[in-house]
Amino acid sequence: MAGVLIGLALLAFWLFSLFDVVTTPEDEVRNVPKPLWILIVVLIPLLGGVVWMARGRPRAPRAAWPVPPGPGAPKGPDDDPDFLKDLDRRMRGDDVS
Repeated sequence: MAGVLIGLALLAFWLFSLFDVVTTPEDEVRNVPKPLWILIVVLIPLLGGVVWMARGRPRAPRAAWPVPPGPGAPKGPDDDPDFLKDLDRRMRGDDVS
């Protein structure tokens, strides 16, 4: 029974790998051309699928880590209380320059 489950798991992995290679756009495949990846996955079922997952699949785009503002630093001029006070003073005509 365990052998049947392992066999089904390997078959599922092989089919997933093959489907993934076939549906991946040609320009996103890494390292070798897409037809060669198909041959590798078909002819070497387990190892070919593992190598495809590690070396052939397109990499997911990585987003840059957001850099939070420093502690107590305003995010923009409209968040800076000193700037807003100065702006209010200038709009009222209390500018002493």
